[in-house]
Amino acid sequence: MHARAVAASTTALLGTAALLFPVSPARAAQAGTSPLVIAHRGASAYAPENTLTSVDRAAELGIHWVENDVQRTRDGELVVIHDDNLRRTTDAEEVFPGRAPWKVKDFTAAEIARLDAGSWFGPAYAGTRVPTLEQFVHRLERHRQKLLLEIKNPELYPGIERQTLKVLGNEGWLDRSPLADRLIVQSFSADSVRTVHELKPGVKTGLLGTPPVSDLLDCAEFADQINPSYSSLSPAYVSSVQAFDGPHGRPMEVFAWTVDDARTAQRVAGYGVDGIITNKPDVVRKAVGG
Repeated sequence: MHARAVAASTTALLGTAALLFPVSPARAAQAGTSPLVIAHRGASAYAPENTLTSVDRAAELGIHWVENDVQRTRDGELVVIHDDNLRRTTDAEEVFPGRAPWKVKDFTAAEIARLDAGSWFGPAYAGTRVPTLEQFVHRLERHRQKLLLEIKNPELYPGIERQTLKVLGNEGWLDRSPLADRLIVQSFSADSVRTVHELKPGVKTGLLGTPPVSDLLDCAEFADQINPSYSSLSPAYVSSVQAFDGPHGRPMEVFAWTVDDARTAQRVAGYGVDGIITNKPDVVRKAVGG
């Protein structure tokens, strides 16, 4: 392990990490680069989230990275949807009135394919569907876009890590070198991220949330990124994360979410983050470059 990570761990455990990582221009700023701009659930301020339409809108805006959420149907299909139930972003209550509480895991892929996932956003999007993971990556391929994939609620779907990697492998997403240039898999579950790393060590991984500095040494064993809410960030924390080398021997990164206005984007970019996840990628890109 890199000496700076060992030193960082020791200092953090002593409770004096701020002494080791004083506020200073962070790595991205020093290199004169702008953070990556990642379209959250696609360009979801302008089209229904986690749909092929939102991918298309991100592509129209010239955004190369798209974030999505993956869950599993009752019959084992991986679908792209954020909530663990279908109520907010589909018409499941109307189509299947007797199926409360309308959990994703209680419906087959064919049943979910019948649902309207666009009308809630606006009448122009009526008839938009919930895509499968295969459909989603096909659309990304069409636009030559890249994927930040979140394994959502893995505790509800035993084995979803292996299945997700299998689908990505079948679609050719694990054949490219280097993998990190086009694919990152993340989750709020450290166990899930660790499982992805153990199953496919070449895949770049991210742990969502803001673990304490004292836990970063352990996180660096299996996570290439720590991806927190922007509201939990400080320059010192970003520097602390970036002082550790991740499992691929490169400094750990920070992707902050979810930033939708120019002023906040500029402030968070000033912390030295490596990426900003946003519903309005055009606004953030204009504010910070990238």
